[in-house]
Amino acid sequence: MVSNHPCLGPATRRGHGPAAMAPPPARVFAELVPVQAPTPTPTPAPAGRCSPPAPPGREVHVSGSAELSAGPDRARVSLRLGSRKGAAGAARSSVARRLEYIAQSARQRGVPEENMTVTEDFSRVENTYQMEAEVCIVFSDFGKMQNVCNLLIEKLGTSVTISPPHFYHTPEAIDTLRRQVCVAAVGNTQQKAQEVCRLFGQSLGKPLLIREEETKEWGGHIDSPLSNSPGSLTLQERIQNATAYASCRVFAVFEIKGKENRRNKLL
Repeated sequence: MVSNHPCLGPATRRGHGPAAMAPPPARVFAELVPVQAPTPTPTPAPAGRCSPPAPPGREVHVSGSAELSAGPDRARVSLRLGSRKGAAGAARSSVARRLEYIAQSARQRGVPEENMTVTEDFSRVENTYQMEAEVCIVFSDFGKMQNVCNLLIEKLGTSVTISPPHFYHTPEAIDTLRRQVCVAAVGNTQQKAQEVCRLFGQSLGKPLLIREEETKEWGGHIDSPLSNSPGSLTLQERIQNATAYASCRVFAVFEIKGKENRRNKLL
């Protein structure tokens, strides 16, 4: 008996009776492809509305940066005065009268009491008594600072020595600068992404990732006991030298939506 299967030859006989060989098992090779749902037919967008969103996975990757500056928000002025008398009481009273006048002048111009610090030093020099005092006043209004200093120079003359103002930033002012420069960098990045999408007739979607990559700070002064600024600088030069700068660079990923509606684009 001959099989018509191409893999089988003539039947083999063993013993006295014919015996047909069993066919080999079949082999099947298949590739499983996930069943895809039929793509729905897009419906036209009504007038005045945006087109349907684009398929997922369309993104725009952009980076942006910003740089901001902030002038100092505080100024500290130091006033020194002293007296040397043969009697201890006379030395004390001479300094005390001027101290009271300084404090009263500052209070009348809106300087809080907690922004004034007074230190006194009383000593005996040879056969005399010496009384020295230092008043440190912190101003948040630089106009008031100038008015107070001008008044004290006019009324007290050479009996008081006024140091040049030391301008600096409070920690809150530096934190505000850091936040503002970061927000500005994110805004610039979003604007750049929006302009890129408009260039290709697309509209910008929601942000998928925003990452702060680099921040830098330079310039500015902190509140320190001593100021190294030369005495010959003008007031504006001192403010400029104390100005703080900060820069920030961010990276962002935005979703790309469907084509931008022409009516919205014109608006």
